[in-house]
Amino acid sequence: MTVIDDPAAAEVSLDPIRARLLTELAEPGSATTLAQRVDLPRQKVNYHLRALERYGLVELVEERRKGNVTERILRATALSYVISPNVLGAVQPDPERSPDRLSARWLLAVAARLVRDVGELIVGASRARRRLATFALDGEIRFASAADRAAFADELAGTLTTLMSKYHDESATGGRDHRIVVAVHPRVPRDEEPG
Repeated sequence: MTVIDDPAAAEVSLDPIRARLLTELAEPGSATTLAQRVDLPRQKVNYHLRALERYGLVELVEERRKGNVTERILRATALSYVISPNVLGAVQPDPERSPDRLSARWLLAVAARLVRDVGELIVGASRARRRLATFALDGEIRFASAADRAAFADELAGTLTTLMSKYHDESATGGRDHRIVVAVHPRVPRDEEPG
């Protein structure tokens, strides 16, 4: 996975043709083979590939001589991409601007901060050739009522506060601060799921 934090690279990746080419380039290919797969002229595919390559979204794997022509074989630099909220600059979501913790907008701002922060950590860890220690939980729960949901939120907050108090050590030399994000929201049904 690659995190895109350059606005120009984000714009390039969001073009529908280029996004399709990125998908196709999970396996290496040339402009000629891609043109056949996406049903576009080779020159148009080459134009889009150059834009993707300029922003580091595809990379050269090899060059092959075919008669008087050199065929360039490219592949996507990642299997998936995430666009960091950093690309929005001053208008990126910020939890501090809407601190209502029960608001969906605040939750979205926290999620955006999570994407931004973890994206930056991934880039730093990659540059340092180190692993990044993270942990996440993902699950589903069905509440019988809004009152049950509220009781769950209160109990979860209390339990986390107790755990954080138990393990937080402000005086630990060499300790590293961590951010904890817990979110509860209605599950979004997907098209492939039965109604």
